[in-house]
Amino acid sequence: MCDLRSQIPSIDALLASPAAERLLEGTGRSQLTDAFRDAVVKMRGAIEMEDVEIIELVDNLEWYTEHAAQILALARVPGLRRVINATGVVLHTNLGRAPLADEALQAMRHAATYSNLEFNLQEGVRGSRYTHCVDLLCELTGAEDALVSNNAAGALVLAISTVGLGQSVAVSRGELVEIGGGFRIPDVLERSGASLVEVGSTNRTRSADYESAAALKEVTAILKVHRSNFRITGFTEEVSVSQLVSIGESHGIPVVHDLGSGLMLRGSKLDLPDEPMASDSLAAGADAVVVSGDKLLGGPQAGIIVGRREMIERMRRNPLCRALRVDKVTLAGLEATLRLYRDPESVIERIPTLRMLALKPEGLKETAEVLASHLKIAKVPCEVVPTKGAVGGGTYPGVELDSWAVELTWPHGVGVLSDALRAGDTPVVGRIIDEKLRLDVRTLLPGELDSVVTQVAEAFIEGDKAGV
Repeated sequence: MCDLRSQIPSIDALLASPAAERLLEGTGRSQLTDAFRDAVVKMRGAIEMEDVEIIELVDNLEWYTEHAAQILALARVPGLRRVINATGVVLHTNLGRAPLADEALQAMRHAATYSNLEFNLQEGVRGSRYTHCVDLLCELTGAEDALVSNNAAGALVLAISTVGLGQSVAVSRGELVEIGGGFRIPDVLERSGASLVEVGSTNRTRSADYESAAALKEVTAILKVHRSNFRITGFTEEVSVSQLVSIGESHGIPVVHDLGSGLMLRGSKLDLPDEPMASDSLAAGADAVVVSGDKLLGGPQAGIIVGRREMIERMRRNPLCRALRVDKVTLAGLEATLRLYRDPESVIERIPTLRMLALKPEGLKETAEVLASHLKIAKVPCEVVPTKGAVGGGTYPGVELDSWAVELTWPHGVGVLSDALRAGDTPVVGRIIDEKLRLDVRTLLPGELDSVVTQVAEAFIEGDKAGV
């Protein structure tokens, strides 16, 4: 074993080889050195484990070069990559939620250079990033003023910090939700500097419960949280925004509504149940409403606060506002997305999230049949099956979307096939159901059909070659 170790080339010898000169093109010497070290460590491990197949190459410079090349190639692969979503979950949180409209992408590319982020072009003086999107948000929601932050959780922290710092905020026990990532409303309030006053019970909260809480001198705000990611049914009761506003006005305290989804048009236009919108809450008298930019709005990740001018101005003056401020690229994408809502006749077709949600089952079946026919030409066994999708993104809990999918089976195991598709140049993510891999066509973007065919066909070919 010691003799074998002595046959391992030195790092200097590997770096001096002609092959190393070729590998240095496009990479740094230190990265190549680390890659060769990794190869040497692997060879030492093979000697330790008596792996004959690798040990035979102990003095083969080409083996070390190939291993180093593989390491360097992996290092060049971006950590954040484009993925084809074939899960049928439109707002797939793990896959980045809302895909952006072409108009938003173009605006974001322009903003990535120099921009008038904080510069008044008309007067030639310093401006404010907080003026962008305000007019559009007010126009679309009926708000007096608006503010955009980095994300909805940050927006909620900013709102609560403004109205409840060092004081208490009343929240129904039925609305103490977990918003994702393990973060819960009580924790958000605590980090915002406010204490929680729980009112009512999990399933029933009445006006009298809020009245009792509002009478406490330490309570300086009422927070209503929309239960967007779960439903309570049966023996239930909750208090409307308008009722809360009436209670708040009688005690001189504001009402903040954490609405979540950011829906800007009626769900019925998408063949979905109607959900409360920011405009509804504002019309009911809420002082501030918090929504997300990257859910049903269909834009980039952002926290949006719309409401009364005095309330929004207080939030702008809050020191946390700078810590949670939104960047120029996000603002550009959000503004472009909001502009699309000015044309209600075309907005559904132009915003990918809305377009996917509005797709009819009969059209999806035709798309699935086209995909299946191309796969069969590529010698991939498959069949078209009905399936169920979801809206996702913590919205419309329990609502299933009728859809169609192409179902794949593989003698080597569907899990191996799923792994192979995720490892492709353009990863394809589907769903395993009953030991079969389903590719739901609802969430495929225009132009992705050919990529899916290529990735699936290559996975089958490589799998058959390897005999796995």
